[in-house]
Amino acid sequence: MLLKYKRLTEKELDTFIEIRINQLCEEGAKENIDLRPALQNYYKKHLSDGTFVSWIALDNDKIVGTSGMSFVEKPPYFGCPSGKIGLLSSMYTNTNYRRMGIAKELLNRVVDEARAYGCGTIQITASDMGVKLYTACGFVHNDNFMQYKL
Repeated sequence: MLLKYKRLTEKELDTFIEIRINQLCEEGAKENIDLRPALQNYYKKHLSDGTFVSWIALDNDKIVGTSGMSFVEKPPYFGCPSGKIGLLSSMYTNTNYRRMGIAKELLNRVVDEARAYGCGTIQITASDMGVKLYTACGFVHNDNFMQYKL
């Protein structure tokens, strides 16, 4: 099997969105809303302005792995003097392709994108399955993350 890696384009967006929705459901999302329109708007806008980048893995023309990195900016702080932060998301590998190094390759590619963008840090809310990968790649837990849902 010869996998191909490429940056996500609008051409693959519908499939990417379906994979993202399935991933969220697999991770336990219970909300009963159609995220497709909101995801379509988000990805189109941020792919075009360069504040979202994704690398995908393809087996022939089938997407078997995804990644995503959103770039945001906050006031600089000691942990991130540039104020530029990469928010990692959409890390997913098809169950038939797991344990083959695909996620690690995709992660390395989006981390390189964050570095090139000038990010000083990368953050992710990791699934239980992803923690081992991220830890092995140098990510550390930050117990300060809290959320207030509006």
